[in-house]
Amino acid sequence: MAYDVDAVRKHFPALEEGAAHFDGPGGSLVPDVVGEAVAATLVSAIANRGTVTAAERRADETVRAARQSAADLVGGTPEGIVFGRSMTQLTYDFSRALAKNWAPGDEIVVTRLDHDANIRPWVQAAQARGVTVRWADFDAVTGELPVEAITLTDRTRLVAVTAASNLLGTRPDIPAIAAKTHDAGTLCYVDGVHLTPHTLVDVRALGADFFACSPYKFLGPHLGFVAAAPELLETLHPDKLIPSIDAVPERFELGTLPYELLAGTTAAIDFLADLVPGNGNRRARLRDSLRALEEHEEGLLRLLDDGLAEIPGVTRYGSPTRRRTPTVLFSVNGIPATDVYRSLAAVGVNAPAGTFYALECSRRLGLGDTGAVRAGIAPYTTAGDVHRLLEGVRQAAR
Repeated sequence: MAYDVDAVRKHFPALEEGAAHFDGPGGSLVPDVVGEAVAATLVSAIANRGTVTAAERRADETVRAARQSAADLVGGTPEGIVFGRSMTQLTYDFSRALAKNWAPGDEIVVTRLDHDANIRPWVQAAQARGVTVRWADFDAVTGELPVEAITLTDRTRLVAVTAASNLLGTRPDIPAIAAKTHDAGTLCYVDGVHLTPHTLVDVRALGADFFACSPYKFLGPHLGFVAAAPELLETLHPDKLIPSIDAVPERFELGTLPYELLAGTTAAIDFLADLVPGNGNRRARLRDSLRALEEHEEGLLRLLDDGLAEIPGVTRYGSPTRRRTPTVLFSVNGIPATDVYRSLAAVGVNAPAGTFYALECSRRLGLGDTGAVRAGIAPYTTAGDVHRLLEGVRQAAR
């Protein structure tokens, strides 16, 4: 089924401002149906979850619907979906829960390709427990993270790795890394924040023990969730209030859930499932829609890559020939990245500059703590947007 970007764009009121948005990797625009779902839930009669009153049942139904939609999106099970304030907050929570079983002499593995949210929580938990941290380096030229970079011992307790770099778009071979991790008898925590908006995720096929992502990166509201097997969650015991529910997955959700944001998450996933006309259950529709979206975004990525390659003085980071998400990191020789960012903004192109919390990655690329300009393609991006970006870069490079 052909992808109709013009039909999709009609659902994004923010586009009426006229800017070309390449800032989706930091947080996508939101379609009208998501805002409507959030607003409707906020003003509805709703209470703490229960079964006696209509307000209680409405809250319970909202939570259950959100767990099911999240499970459909990533190929998990609703009983294994844990919601939280953000992916960062959830990763800190899980790092503390898992670290309870670590001891001095144990080891964990983190990578320099990752966003700091999948590095620092683990490093800090390891330091608190006297656990050794092993670093896996990526190739600074290609941006690729080889499976061989993940070194394990019989004392390794966890491997934390990204499914896609939010800075370069690099997509490590997660199934191979997870298989290697499991062969060593340890766990694999996967940051799926940057991958989930661009392809159909299957946590079982990936082999991820924990898969973390953020709805606000795939057209939804600001929160996060982690998908894991319920039986694995049963083995973990986070610090919690005594009266709070101890059942999985609720034992990990501290305090009352934001029902309006959960309703918005369900609406966002339904919107993704219906990007192209289709039949079948939500998972089947997601498969068809995200396949069409991936083809659309890959075409625009080729257009952007080819266009940047033709502009004198532009340096692209990572390899344009390797499979990656539709994300491009670049700089213009002799011009600070922030100046390029401002120059683009002046012509209505939103492509920010920085490290975007992928600090270790930026440093390994030789970009220090300054970073470069990042352009990300989203479901509402058009070829016209790409041409506007390229023309803006040409002007900045003159």
